[in-house]
Amino acid sequence: MANIKRFSRNNYLKVIAHLGVLLTMVAWGTSFISSKVLMVDGGFTPVETYIYRFTVAYIILLSFTFKRIFAYSWKDELQLMLCGMCAGSIYFVTENYALKYTTTGNVSLLSSISPIFTTVLMALIYKVRMMPGVIIGSIVAFAGVACIVFSHGGSLEIRPTGDVLALCSSLSWAVYTVAIKRLTPIYNSLYITRKLFFYGVLTALPLLMTQSTPLHLSVLFDMEQPQYLLNFLFLVIFCSIGGFIIFNEGVKILGSVTASNYIYLQPLVTMVAGYFVFGEVITILGYIGCILIIGGLVFSDKFKWDYSKRKNQE
Repeated sequence: MANIKRFSRNNYLKVIAHLGVLLTMVAWGTSFISSKVLMVDGGFTPVETYIYRFTVAYIILLSFTFKRIFAYSWKDELQLMLCGMCAGSIYFVTENYALKYTTTGNVSLLSSISPIFTTVLMALIYKVRMMPGVIIGSIVAFAGVACIVFSHGGSLEIRPTGDVLALCSSLSWAVYTVAIKRLTPIYNSLYITRKLFFYGVLTALPLLMTQSTPLHLSVLFDMEQPQYLLNFLFLVIFCSIGGFIIFNEGVKILGSVTASNYIYLQPLVTMVAGYFVFGEVITILGYIGCILIIGGLVFSDKFKWDYSKRKNQE
């Protein structure tokens, strides 16, 4: 009876985790709208958008987790620093500079390789077996991402400098997803997320200090144009605080590979949001991409479930 109750509770937690990570991808996939409002209409630079957003998020989280400043050990502290840089400044810098040297289509496509990097790193570091079904599902989902990218008129050209930077961006997120796995059983997600924001902002500050354009922080306090503050708060509360806390919990409950695979949904969410907000047309190729992404994720997750079930029966 105790085993049945434990099994039911674990399944319940997994369902909640799946829904939570799915909602996180919806928030992250639509975050481009708020970022576009701030950067295009409000004049924010990408560096400002990143630092202001995560600094406010850090201050809010600090008010809830101020009792512990440092981790239990220097090893944990250094690993939190690594995670903060990989999910923050390194990821941000490489992705944004990649856009300068290669096409948007290349960046979108190469950035979505992150789940594949995660699977490989998990196999190398934690000796997790790379199940054929997971690999096939990832490839199918990745093909769906490619369809959505090309449905927007994205082009694929070989531009080594930008392409390498885009791959570095994808790899840095994969490193964060794998590295955070060891920390989630030791620290709660509020504390981990706060530390990520701190080190991400700290290592990105030199970019803000060398920025030649004036700062635009005053735009947020313009009560005659509240859309800037509202979009900024959406990025802070839902995309930064809520998104990272839920994603970290998802890694803890579902595992790094499964949580990371949901990243394939971001281009799909972005495409749908573009349709409703900007009236962008969804082409046949876009619909095919949706089917491939969802199909790839379902196939990957089902294969893992069937394997786990057989293993338990043995």
